[in-house]
Order: sequence, then C-alpha cells, then structure tokens
Amino acid sequence: MSHRIVFLDRATIAPQIRVRPPSFAHELIEHAHTHPEQVVERLAGASIVITNKVPITDVALAQLPALKLVAVAATGTDCVDKAACAARGVAVSNIRGYAVNTVPEHTFALILALRRNIVAYRESVLAGRWQESGQFCFFDHPIRDLRGARLGIIGEGVLGQRVAEIARVFGMQPLFAAHKGSSGLGPLYTPWQEMLETSDVITLHSPLTQQTRGMIAMPEFEAMTRRPLIINTARGGLVDEAALVRALDAGLIAGAGFDVVDGEPPATENPLMRAAARHNVILTPHVAWASDEAQQALADQLVDNIENFIGGRPTNLIHGAY
Repeated sequence: MSHRIVFLDRATIAPQIRVRPPSFAHELIEHAHTHPEQVVERLAGASIVITNKVPITDVALAQLPALKLVAVAATGTDCVDKAACAARGVAVSNIRGYAVNTVPEHTFALILALRRNIVAYRESVLAGRWQESGQFCFFDHPIRDLRGARLGIIGEGVLGQRVAEIARVFGMQPLFAAHKGSSGLGPLYTPWQEMLETSDVITLHSPLTQQTRGMIAMPEFEAMTRRPLIINTARGGLVDEAALVRALDAGLIAGAGFDVVDGEPPATENPLMRAAARHNVILTPHVAWASDEAQQALADQLVDNIENFIGGRPTNLIHGAY
C-alpha cells in the first residue's frame, strides 16, 4: 500500500534542511504555503498530513475520511483540533526535545541584550554619540548584571528546566512559578503571585491552551513590583500584548524580548509591532527554535514519527490537549 503524504507548509522549515523521504511506499507532495481554505482540496485522498502552523479543523477533518495521521512539525499543537481528531480516530504526533539548546540560548540572548542595553548602545554608537561624548565611553543606558537576579520561569518542561540550568551558571536564582490559580504544588514551585512580585526577569515556556491564553495581563503587570524584563519565546497568546505596551508606557516593566506574537505574521497595527522600535523592546520573528542544528533534528524526528506510525509503533502521540 502506498501512502499519500502532504506537507502543507514546507517553507516553515529552512530550505537547507533535508526532510528525508520516508522508508515505506509513498507519494510526497510539498506545498510551500497553504491557506486554510485550501486544506481540504490539498489533502483529498491523503492518509498523512504534515503541518507546522496550518490549522487542521473539525470542519476539514469531516471531509477527509482517508486521513490517519496529523504529523505536526513542531512541539506546540494548538493549530490542530485534537478533540476532533480523537473523535474521528485520527492520530496526532508532535516533535519533542529538539529545541533544548536553541530556545534557551535565544532566551538568554534576549535577556542579555536587554539587561545590558545592547540595542540602545548600538544605536547610540551609529548615531555618533561616542564621538560626542569626548571620552573612551559613555553611560546613556543602564547596564545590569545577571548574577543575583531572580528569574521567574513559567513552564517547568524541558525548555524551562534548561533555562534554569543556564540561569544558575550565570549566578541567577531561578524560580519555577506555580500554575496560575493553583496551590499545593509543593516546595519546588514559587507561588504565582510571589513570582510576579519578586522576579527581575520573567520568561515564558508554556504551551498555549484555553487555560493559559492571556495569563499575563494588566493585573499581572501591576503586581510586578521589581519592574522585570518580560521574555516570551513560547506563544504570543500567553500575554495580552496591548496590556504589555501599556505596562511599558507606565514603567511597570523594564523591557520586553518577544520572539512570538498573537497572530503571525503580525499585522502592522499589532501592539508589539508598534512598540518594536523602542530601545527596551526586541521583537524577533519566531526564530528561537530555528538554529540549523535544531531544524535538522526536528526534520529527522518528524520523519521518524511518520515511519513509526506506519510501522505500528507510534511515537510522540498527543493524548489530550498540549
């Protein structure tokens, strides 16, 4: 039996990354991009779909009786209606562990750049400020060390744990935040409100679910008495972006380093896009995951998942919401 495999958004993996052909009989069709209204037509007769960010909805699934596997080319699976897949007997797999270096490194690139005002100093140098200063250095922008700073980590998975490891090397004090609205999680967790009130930097490493959407909004910003940096390399919907800009305006936070926004690519009127030129804001285009090494590991694991599913020994299946 030959399987029809359709990759809906191959352009979300860099062209230099090799996605090897699966080892079983198959037809592989790759599309650089797919609009939601093209999903059903492109998946007609397909038994396997590969998607990174293209939504797989209940409406689409109802018209795709041959589909057996949704292979998500990412860790987060919020683009897939997993309940509808379960109801229709469609398996969903994802990628795990591939970003254990790239995302934490990007996280600390943002933290270091903002704590040391790298962007602001670069712009000042380009504007001629060094020559204007008349001396070997100038002090227009504050610089803060990481040693001794408290790092609030929201999300205690593989990425959050790796971020904590790096933080300890810098001499920071990592705090794993108890889940918002939860209590009794044990001594390894810092209560949510205490994390907000005592962190110098807060970094998000949580999946986007109905429970986590908008978990950081104006009440949370108002509780941040130490004016922390906010770092988000997870999902844009975790933070109320309009509230984030208001918090920047009010001086409630020292700055923001975001690799994600709510809706990508962002509209020009997106609050973060409007704030991106500020010295204390760094916005990168969802590339924390995208080192060449990590992308190749992702591509290899993606094909492994597909081969293992067809071979009757499925790997990385999603059970419940991720």
